Amino acid sequence: MASLDRVKVLVLGDSGVGKSSLVHLLCQNQVLGNPSWTVGCSVDVRVHDYKEGTPEEKTYYIELWDVGGSVGSASSVKSTRAVFYNSVNGIIFVHDLTNKKSSQNLRRWSLEALNRDLVPTGVLVTNGDYDQEQFADNQIPLLVIGTKLDQIHETKRHEVLTRTAFLAEDFNPEEINLIPGFPDRKRFGAGTLKSLHYD
Repeated sequence: MASLDRVKVLVLGDSGVGKSSLVHLLCQNQVLGNPSWTVGCSVDVRVHDYKEGTPEEKTYYIELWDVGGSVGSASSVKSTRAVFYNSVNGIIFVHDLTNKKSSQNLRRWSLEALNRDLVPTGVLVTNGDYDQEQFADNQIPLLVIGTKLDQIHETKRHEVLTRTAFLAEDFNPEEINLIPGFPDRKRFGAGTLKSLHYD
């Protein structure tokens, strides 16, 4: 068997947003019935054939690192997680569309993961403003996934998706909002659009 290229992808976000369920779905191709809290980090793997069926086909060994979602501001929590942030090829930020705070906390997660060389301060903003420029030179691909869209009444979905649009502006990632059991898992992936919604 030929050697496989390893790809390390962090999955970050608050506790209870659906990170473990997402990782399980992507790696095991099935819904996780009763997820438990992740303590520390859980790693699941998937073999992926990139550009399958073409001459450019390449097989990757993808490691999805589901990092426990405690957002404590204590530097010990952040410094413990910092060990997971080395040699990263991509980051998936996950937030719960029904929980405004989990969306806002993605800024904190981005500061922690992308500024890993800095001493963790627990500071989310500078002079009342979030400094988007500190991520301008970021070379790590980012994906933002909003979960639990099905739990938002159809008449409120536009309002919620508008409220979370700042994430795409701040991080310049691809953005996907999911509902459980979306029909075609192959469609799951960053496309050319900045925002994809599965209704």
